[in-house]
Amino acid sequence: MPKKPKVAIVMGSDSDFPVVEGCLNILREFDVETSVAICSAHRTPDRAAELARNAESEGCDLIIGAAGKAAHLPGVLAAYTVLPVIGIPIKSSTLDGLDSLLSIVQMPQGVPVATVAINGSGNAALLAIQILGGTYPELREKMREYKKKMAEAVEVKNQQLQARLRGAEQ
Repeated sequence: MPKKPKVAIVMGSDSDFPVVEGCLNILREFDVETSVAICSAHRTPDRAAELARNAESEGCDLIIGAAGKAAHLPGVLAAYTVLPVIGIPIKSSTLDGLDSLLSIVQMPQGVPVATVAINGSGNAALLAIQILGGTYPELREKMREYKKKMAEAVEVKNQQLQARLRGAEQ
C-alpha cells in the first residue's frame, strides 16, 4: 500500500485551535493524514525540538506551525527539521497579529518558513497540498478539481448578480 501524505500541525496554545481547525478540515477534505499537537516555543522548547526532529521518522512530509504574539514556534520547528514548514500567524489582542506575522516571516537565511496571512489557516492547508502535490500526484488532481469548483462558484455568483442587476433596471 502506498504511503499516504501526512502533515504535522503544531500550535502554540489551545486558544489557536479555532483558527487551526480550518486548516485541519481542508487537509481532511483532501484525505491528508494529520497529527495535531500543542507545544510552546518558549514554555516547552525541548518538546518543540523533539516534535520537529521526530516528524520525518513519524511519516510526516510537512509541518504547519501556528502561533501568536512573538510567534517563534514555526521558526523553532524549522530549525530542527529539513521538512518544509508553513507558519500561520495568529491574530493577537494587542497588535492584531502584525507581531505574529513579522515574527514568522522574518526568518534568517538558512531557516526558511513559508508564511501565510494572519489567521490564514485555509491557505496554509492549500499551500501544503500544493507542496505535497510534487510527491503525491493524486493531490495535484484534487487541487485541480478544487480550483475548478472555486471558479464555477464565482461564475454562479456573477450570473446571480447580473440577473439581479437586470431585474433592478426594469
